[in-house]
Amino acid sequence: MMRGGLILLGLALALVLTAEMTSAADEKEDGFKVIFDGKSMDGWKVAENPDTFKLKDGEAVTGGPRAHMYYVGDPKPFKNFELRVDVMTEPNSNGGIYFHTKYQEKSWPKYGFEVQVNNSHGDWKRTGSLYDIVNVKETFVKDGEWYTETIIVKGDHVITKINDKIVVDYTEPAGTQPGKDFTRKLDEGTFALQAHDPKSVVHYKNIRVKRLD
Repeated sequence: MMRGGLILLGLALALVLTAEMTSAADEKEDGFKVIFDGKSMDGWKVAENPDTFKLKDGEAVTGGPRAHMYYVGDPKPFKNFELRVDVMTEPNSNGGIYFHTKYQEKSWPKYGFEVQVNNSHGDWKRTGSLYDIVNVKETFVKDGEWYTETIIVKGDHVITKINDKIVVDYTEPAGTQPGKDFTRKLDEGTFALQAHDPKSVVHYKNIRVKRLD
């Protein structure tokens, strides 16, 4: 085959591979709804200290006293779902992603569960932990690097993933009852992002969810 033919063949193969990769990427996100695209905070409500969350470069960035940013953009509660959040922590920062929760004016969310965001903060419970239910000691990602934190809930089963690695695989025991201070009982509700303290700077972006009902 002449050189020109080889070049054309190479280009054709490259186009096929690119199309296949694009198709795979689209399939991976198929069925997901973006609930925070970084263009505005529409559909979200910050409790306690609204100025702690700031919209910056397409991200919701924490920086200030404790606050929680609740998703209020869909009145239908989320029960079974897959949630994906792109996250980046700065050194010594603590945050969290809540599910099955509901809006409250102040304090730590009482309802639902927190999935930890913490790669180097003093709290030893690291990123991906189903906080105080299944605690993870290992650190799988570094401060200053974007990663995807995934939460999958179906029935009595919860999986958390850091990028593509499963770090928690939890089945709620039959007969589990809500706790007094924090329910930590599978139910239904909405999502929330945590700003833990004034020194914790966490970047959240590209939040998308797929219902599994």
